[in-house]
Amino acid sequence: MANRKRRSGSGIAVSLLMLGFAVYFAFFRNAPTNSSPEKERLEKPVKAKKAKKEKEPLRYLTVFEGKVIGIKDGDTFEILYDSIPEKVRLAEIDCPEKSQAFGKNARQYASDLCFGKTVTVTSTGKRDRYGRVVGTIVTQDGINVNEELVKAGFAWHYKQYSKSKTLDAIEQQARDKKLGLWADKNPEAPWEWRKERRRK
Repeated sequence: MANRKRRSGSGIAVSLLMLGFAVYFAFFRNAPTNSSPEKERLEKPVKAKKAKKEKEPLRYLTVFEGKVIGIKDGDTFEILYDSIPEKVRLAEIDCPEKSQAFGKNARQYASDLCFGKTVTVTSTGKRDRYGRVVGTIVTQDGINVNEELVKAGFAWHYKQYSKSKTLDAIEQQARDKKLGLWADKNPEAPWEWRKERRRK
């Protein structure tokens, strides 16, 4: 009798164990497992890095003809030459900055002289630290823009970079006649103005 009870008890235990395996295989074995965050990170598509656009080397320019398409301020022009815009900084002179007294007047005067016109730029081939061609601009009707700005009192002769006696004389005439910025009692030179802004 005791043997029968033992056999039926062990039979129930085996049945329960088999039932447990059957449930496990039916519901859990083929269930999708959550992928680990590490795996997910690996599976994300990697974005290709954009190749950096290389700057084209600046052209060596001495004498060239082009159309004035922009005037940043009195002494900085944009000239279209050979379908490529070139920034030109007028040599030997310095106009007031845009936010300085007479800065807008200088820009307007320069614009009236040559905006939209074909001009000739003469340079030594030198560029300044901003990559601008440093040169003299002459219009087709023979107006030297550098000299005209000084003559009208909208530019200084930039003596730090020029020993021109012609520009010296032209500036002195504008001072004597109190033209443009020389109408002010104490006009501030643009190089001094820039130095002051850098300090601040």
